Amino acid sequence: MAVSMAKVKELREKTGIGIMECKSALEETNGDIEKAIELLRKKGMAKAAKKSGRETKQGRIGSYIHFNGSVGVLVEISCETDFVAKNERFLELIDEIGMHIAATAPEYVSPEDVPQEVIEKEKEIYREQLKSQGKPDHIIDKILEGKIKSFYEEKCLMEQPYAKDPKIKIKELIAQFIHELGENIKVKRFTRYQLGE
Repeated sequence: MAVSMAKVKELREKTGIGIMECKSALEETNGDIEKAIELLRKKGMAKAAKKSGRETKQGRIGSYIHFNGSVGVLVEISCETDFVAKNERFLELIDEIGMHIAATAPEYVSPEDVPQEVIEKEKEIYREQLKSQGKPDHIIDKILEGKIKSFYEEKCLMEQPYAKDPKIKIKELIAQFIHELGENIKVKRFTRYQLGE
């Protein structure tokens, strides 16, 4: 199916992805913008997974201070080359991640960063709550999986729904930028300061 340049332009503006990839996605989805966005997101995650093993020795440290001065964030995001580290879109990503951290106060970058003793303590608390509700042991284990997943979504930056678009997680937002910029990108660490804490 032939798609109009207006639709290609609209999809490009919504996603920031190259014209040829937008055109191809629209052709694959018969001109349906929403389905094309979903298709590009899936392709982005696949490309991001392929690039995830590549070393990231360049990058930037960004800062975000909330307008009233009550919350501040320092975040280190790495990429593969100095060229991308200076790219305007990469700098936009750093700003977006900084604002998100200020708004949601995650404690860890990803689930792998959560100490095992913290997870065990959470499981113990949830298990006691569920037992006091009279739940049988075989059901408690299934419920615990969901509770730990929710814990990760609350406490781990990469698993959190993106503050500006809760339909996607932060890891999917980063995958979109990996797809767009063509390099592996990683959030290395962050520190969040809140006045009085």
